[in-house]
Amino acid sequence: MQLVLKIASMIGLALTIVPAVMVAMQKLSWQTHADLMAGGMVLWFVTAPFWMKKH
Repeated sequence: MQLVLKIASMIGLALTIVPAVMVAMQKLSWQTHADLMAGGMVLWFVTAPFWMKKH
């Protein structure tokens, strides 16, 4: 289960970094960028706390 959470977190993190680079390269529209980053943020904040918490 933790592996799935880590993978989902990394996908969420990628969705906050990759769209910004693509907008800088003029490969992605600003609205699509904002949508992808919002989705990545939600994915990261929903999944990361479950595998990052201390036991």
